[in-house]
Amino acid sequence: MARPSKPANVIKFEKKSHRTKRELATRERAENSLLTGRVMREFAETKENKIAHIEFMRIAKLLKAIEKNDDLYANSINRYCMLHAETVEIQHQKEYFWNQVQELEEKQTEFESIGEYYGTVSKLQKGILDLDKQAQSKRSMMLAIEKENVLTIASALRSVPKQPGEKKNPLAEALADEC
Repeated sequence: MARPSKPANVIKFEKKSHRTKRELATRERAENSLLTGRVMREFAETKENKIAHIEFMRIAKLLKAIEKNDDLYANSINRYCMLHAETVEIQHQKEYFWNQVQELEEKQTEFESIGEYYGTVSKLQKGILDLDKQAQSKRSMMLAIEKENVLTIASALRSVPKQPGEKKNPLAEALADEC
């Protein structure tokens, strides 16, 4: 599979290319037309959630560094940050359940029967597994968003024309009109 072409600013930074100034200008215009020019905004629910807010700020900083901090990506990035926060919260709940299981092991003798003890432990372990399933589905959604955003940016770069518009050959046009 061929490598995606480099963005115009990378080509300019490297200061070596086989492309003409005209080709670079065309490429830069096309790249800029793929962005809205508005800075990515954080949604209220993301801002209110401390974990999601921290993740949003981290991602916004990274996107700004590569000049892709555009509002076009706001929906998916905010959704990703909320999923990240939910995954962290699920992890805390799993840890709480696990601590409860460990406390039950210490208090095993306080149960009236061994069946009651194992029934309680089994319920807690089922809760842990249910939380793990929820976390896994959220992680799958996060992975899909990550892929989409990387592919969206990469596909945006691939959709930029490498060559400026082709010049029309006047002789070929005249011959075509004659036929």
